[in-house]
Amino acid sequence: MINIPSTLKISFRALRVNKMRSALTMLGIVIGVGAVIAMLAVGKGASQKIADQIASIGSNLLIILPGSTSSGGVRMGAGTQPTLTMGDTEAILRECPAVADVAPEHGGIAQIVYGNQNWATGIRGTTPNMLNVREWQLASGRVFTGQEVKSGGKVCLLGRTVVDNLFGNIDATGQVVRIKKVPFIVIGVLEAKGQSLTGKDQDDTIFLPITVAQKQLFGTQFPGMVRIIHVKAKSTEDLAAAEKQINELLRQRHRLGPKQENDFTVRNLTQLMQTQEQSSKVMALLLGAIASVSLIVGGIGIMNIMLVSVTERTREIGIRMAVGAKTWDIRLQFIIEAITLSLIGGVIGIILGVGGSKILSTFAEWPTIISPFYVVLAFCFSGLVGIFFGFYPAYKASLLDPIDALRYE
Repeated sequence: MINIPSTLKISFRALRVNKMRSALTMLGIVIGVGAVIAMLAVGKGASQKIADQIASIGSNLLIILPGSTSSGGVRMGAGTQPTLTMGDTEAILRECPAVADVAPEHGGIAQIVYGNQNWATGIRGTTPNMLNVREWQLASGRVFTGQEVKSGGKVCLLGRTVVDNLFGNIDATGQVVRIKKVPFIVIGVLEAKGQSLTGKDQDDTIFLPITVAQKQLFGTQFPGMVRIIHVKAKSTEDLAAAEKQINELLRQRHRLGPKQENDFTVRNLTQLMQTQEQSSKVMALLLGAIASVSLIVGGIGIMNIMLVSVTERTREIGIRMAVGAKTWDIRLQFIIEAITLSLIGGVIGIILGVGGSKILSTFAEWPTIISPFYVVLAFCFSGLVGIFFGFYPAYKASLLDPIDALRYE
């Protein structure tokens, strides 16, 4: 029968006798575990940041842009030909079963003035549906109504960045601002959304009735023209169907023949963002896999040191076997030593990995998320490394012939 307490005592004593060698042996495991935790924390933080940005643009979102113009054989790109109208917006909502909501947009950049303060920002003439399509909440106030859109009401909603730059700590709701010398009453403030994936500040914006933007602020080449149509599909599964229905409907409304190119462009923003999120997850796994190599290297270091230890303690092994120690007593002794080194190194690595992630998040301003699952996984993996790489030296030690071992100098 294996004497576990005695074997544990002998193993720990052997580690204490060679403190420096034990510490150097653990170093590979410490670095490996710390690197795994830190890299996975960075990768998970990046994935979460992208997921938050995807959520901030709205779910199941399609963007319809006008077509392009050509001059002397040179194509000017999407958005240069005014081909979208308010009629298209209404038809999409009415005739496309996969579409949940639609919001047109017509606007541009303009200076907004309040008192002696001014700020240049993006003006979005739209309808109340925009907040539903973009899943944008109000921090205070109310949304302008459909009646205010029809009558060209001089009301607006301000993004958080605009409020901070014009009003500071003053409550913006109820105040009067001027856009191109036209007075508007601030009826609400939008919730902060933060930056988009391209780094654009989504809160640096103003929403107001589209009729005012078309008739008084930016004008149109013909009545009812819009620059962008935002479409929200009923679900992620309906995105492809919605895109197909929109293409068919707009081709029919714009009287395009079978051989004519679309005079509009439909872009699936949700799909684009999800692709970037998937890429970040793959990158996180890649970082974790690269860091895991350090654990393997640390395990090889443990095996090398344990093999040296077997050679140095050949006489000790012979004495133990001569006084009655069994084969598994010898194996267990060296396996326990290897596991102990791995687990202690794992604990130190966890501390360094968590600490390093916090430091990186604080000083580099990079988001890191430490998952308890990854911490436990790294710790368990370090234990398995100890068992795996400690078994061969233990097996080799247990096969020594007691007589030859006692004669070893």
